[in-house]
Amino acid sequence: MDFALSEEQTLIFDMAKGFGEEHIAPNAQKWEAEGTIPKELWPQIAELGLGGIYVSEEYGGSGLSRLDATLVFEALAMSCPSVGSFLSIHNMCGGMIDKFGSEETKQKWLPDLCTMSKVFSYCLTEPGSGSDAAALKTRAAKTNDGYVLNGTKAFISGGGYSDAYVIMVRTGDDGPKGISTVVVEDGSDGLSFGGLENKMGWRSQPTAQVQFDDCKVPHDNLIGEEGKGFSYAMAGLDGGRLNIAASALGGAQNALDLTMQYMAERKAFGKPINQFQALQFRLAEFETKLQAARVFLRQAAWKLDNKSHDATKFCAMAKLMVTDVAFEVANGCLQLHGGYGYLADYGVEKIVRDLRVHQILEGTNEIMRLIVSRQMIADAA
Repeated sequence: MDFALSEEQTLIFDMAKGFGEEHIAPNAQKWEAEGTIPKELWPQIAELGLGGIYVSEEYGGSGLSRLDATLVFEALAMSCPSVGSFLSIHNMCGGMIDKFGSEETKQKWLPDLCTMSKVFSYCLTEPGSGSDAAALKTRAAKTNDGYVLNGTKAFISGGGYSDAYVIMVRTGDDGPKGISTVVVEDGSDGLSFGGLENKMGWRSQPTAQVQFDDCKVPHDNLIGEEGKGFSYAMAGLDGGRLNIAASALGGAQNALDLTMQYMAERKAFGKPINQFQALQFRLAEFETKLQAARVFLRQAAWKLDNKSHDATKFCAMAKLMVTDVAFEVANGCLQLHGGYGYLADYGVEKIVRDLRVHQILEGTNEIMRLIVSRQMIADAA
């Protein structure tokens, strides 16, 4: 079994890491303070082929694998988990449209998505339906002219910022089979946004409710078939969970790298603190956990790429394991910085705040446990 990255994969990782170090890391704290990411960043990222990672080349995408994508998001998160994760959400939308959209749908949306002249947001969660996503109430009534949307989406990364929104809506009866997917462009009549959320982490990502009040969209904004939207959303979440795990891993790796540097410089009792055996043991534990998480994440991505029957279970396990480990390591790195770790100047406290939400979104880690256990029980039956 070969665990080494190919030459092309190594180049992908190095390219994303280098871009992040040059264009993202120097600005990360400034963007966090401002609560937004400059729109001009995205076309620069798109020039590297990262605007449509899963999109077929004929529509301007890169056609990369899920494993390749985890390398991109791990590398970008080393500069800022918030920025890298926002790009992941945009790419999740692109993957859904490429996989489930008609030829006309792909031609309509994907070229602008790939160049990132239009930034896309993914809208599933509602104020009353988080983990119980199939209970969503936002409704799209079909008319002769198109669909009329009413309802509210919550916790939307890019709410009020993005150019287009991929919305899961109810077009039929209660339950998952009554859900469809439509695209709503910014500026549509009846589309509005709540105030910006004041968050613990991911503060550079504008986050707000997305609201629909008799919002009208044409028929051809439907993605795929009516009634299939929930399955589309769930299929997108497998890859989304891998990317969120990869972003957590990249953030934690950066925290460990910063800690190694700090411990070589910080002295106590006459010697650098990296010479104390008790602290060396902590470093060894953190390194072991991150390496184990990395191997498991890449195995899950490989399974998804190869359409393994247990890919969904492995994506859930990877999301659960990697995000928990990453937060534990980042938090431990803050502890090894002592009082300095609590100061924004050293960068570790931001990583801790950013990584906390990775245990919640794309399905909470409690839901990941449900997915895994239910599959285990089904397989044993």
